[in-house]
Amino acid sequence: MAWSIADVARMSGVTSRTLRHYDDIGLLPPAWIGSNGHRYYEEADLLRLQQILLMRELDLGLREIRAVLDSQVDRVAVLREHHQRLLAERDRLGTLARTVGRTIAELEEAEESDDMATINRPENLFEGFEPSAEENDKVRERWPKAWEQSRQAVDAMTAEDTERWQREVTAQMIRIAEFMVAGTPVDDPAVQAEVDEHYRGVCRFWTPNAVAYKGLGRTYVEEPQMRANYDKVADGLAEYLRDAMAAYADTRLS
Repeated sequence: MAWSIADVARMSGVTSRTLRHYDDIGLLPPAWIGSNGHRYYEEADLLRLQQILLMRELDLGLREIRAVLDSQVDRVAVLREHHQRLLAERDRLGTLARTVGRTIAELEEAEESDDMATINRPENLFEGFEPSAEENDKVRERWPKAWEQSRQAVDAMTAEDTERWQREVTAQMIRIAEFMVAGTPVDDPAVQAEVDEHYRGVCRFWTPNAVAYKGLGRTYVEEPQMRANYDKVADGLAEYLRDAMAAYADTRLS
């Protein structure tokens, strides 16, 4: 059975112009051309087009795709590899969708109740910087000067200041979570730019050196309440942020 170029365009969503281009560059020649000059494709051509579209989804260039298709490799093995990569991408997008969905639901709930205090983890990330009495005592004992500076800065904040700060921190944690879910290394310049903003935010309350900033990152992981706050945004975020902060401290604060 054969299908016209119009049929293939309708089935695949690929324009006739693109299909003709694929023919011109030798990527997808039709099975035959009719006396009317129209291109016709058979089942093997449709399978080849499917592989082309899969590899395009994976950001391969047309030259790379042609090299793969012309290499006579096991097509089933290639499809299995594509399938695994697509499943991984599906999982990544699913995680990101759940993160954003949680954010929307909790913010909408807070708006409906007209009470910002109803925004719980992950949105009320300020909770992560309000440790329990036991944790507060630990911080005060370990960094007394920083604790006092931080306490004074927090006391000076108005309710509007606190709400604005909460939203800024929330937005930043979501951006960092997106980098983590995408598999971006913690020392990537884009991640480090976010960490620089994080460091500047911390400096509104106290100014840590390299050792102290690394120590702060470790508390995000080691203190159960703080870790829960960050990991509610995305699983593993506390450790990812800790490692990103350590990389920042090594390169910018040492």
